[in-house]
Amino acid sequence: MISVDQRTRTAADEQSVDPSEFFDQTLPARFDANTALAAPGARELDLRPIAVEVDGTIWQLAFDGQHFTVGRAHDAASARTHWRLDAESLSDLVNDTCTPVGLMTGGDLDLVRGPFQALLDWTVVLRSVIDGRPLHTTGSVEFHDRDGSPLGLHRAFRIGDDPDDIAHFLGEAGFLHLEGVFDPEEMAEISADMDRAAADYSPGDNRSWWAETDDGTNRLVRMQYFQDRSPATAAMLTDDRLQSIARLTTDGHRNAKPGPNRNLVEALVKPLGVVKGISDVPWHKDCSLGSHSYRCCSLTVGISVTGADAASGQLRVVAGSHRTLIQAGFVRDNLDLPQIDLPTSTGDVTVHLSCTLHMSQPPVQRERRVLYTDFSMPSRDGGRAPGETKLARIREGAPTTVSQPAARR
Repeated sequence: MISVDQRTRTAADEQSVDPSEFFDQTLPARFDANTALAAPGARELDLRPIAVEVDGTIWQLAFDGQHFTVGRAHDAASARTHWRLDAESLSDLVNDTCTPVGLMTGGDLDLVRGPFQALLDWTVVLRSVIDGRPLHTTGSVEFHDRDGSPLGLHRAFRIGDDPDDIAHFLGEAGFLHLEGVFDPEEMAEISADMDRAAADYSPGDNRSWWAETDDGTNRLVRMQYFQDRSPATAAMLTDDRLQSIARLTTDGHRNAKPGPNRNLVEALVKPLGVVKGISDVPWHKDCSLGSHSYRCCSLTVGISVTGADAASGQLRVVAGSHRTLIQAGFVRDNLDLPQIDLPTSTGDVTVHLSCTLHMSQPPVQRERRVLYTDFSMPSRDGGRAPGETKLARIREGAPTTVSQPAARR
């Protein structure tokens, strides 16, 4: 068995951040203390100066290949990127309760000038020096089998395989493909439940996501709280075939969410020709909105109601991305970690860690249906993690009409 607990904070660690104190004193000290952790990776990012404006005061951050500097600026004219935010958002960023991806998804990002990717590059630098984590460098992640030999990443397991082999693969690669977990007949019953439940959802109900297709149709693409609409799905939550996945770690993972949230299962339909709204999500980590250091890693489990491949919207993952500090909203051209396709048959299950970069390809020939559920670790905070109310609003409300900037290719 393995542990995937990467948490370094609890609610007691959250503190109010004064912008002047942070940029004039705290951040320069963190740069001095942790340059060795951030500089090697920063050299691979080709960082350009960024101007950060908080409530009218501007600071410029720069990197000369060896040293980081931060200082007040009269204006933002000399910086390639100009990011404007308020003191509350700065506190959220420093405390890791929200990120630029979270601000963008919630409609609160004020990026005056510059590419969004450059903002994410600087964000991982800040996380490196604030949290004391090494920034990713080429060759820093290797994949080994239990005997020390190279790990084959294109591998599928079955529930009856050695759980230590399955767990080791999950810890190394950050994902799993489990074949034949459920029968096609079980998936047909759940698919029929999806058809019956669709009438119970409507745009703006805060329980569903909708997308417009190229023929002008407004399609229901995500049904939340689906366990309340499908007896077969509710029964599946306690099925040992599913629960055995939670036992792959020593972290006490279980089907539960922080606080009173009862959205345990989401039923997704991936239609063809989406032109507006979010159906097929581009590269991201599930912790990209915030609270990585309070909650990761949870296990995200996808149950293939229909099969998936390159023609029908399969899942893709970046192997090993959970083990290193990289951007959470796109994949850089020079990232050396392998991108793995996960084609599935009906009844197969995929698992990825919340820190694993992943995306779903838009279907081009036929629709796909899939259920998603999460296994999370018991809270160390006695309830909600910091920022949980804000993150719940972002996850369950705003994403229906917000799309991410295109990834740099």
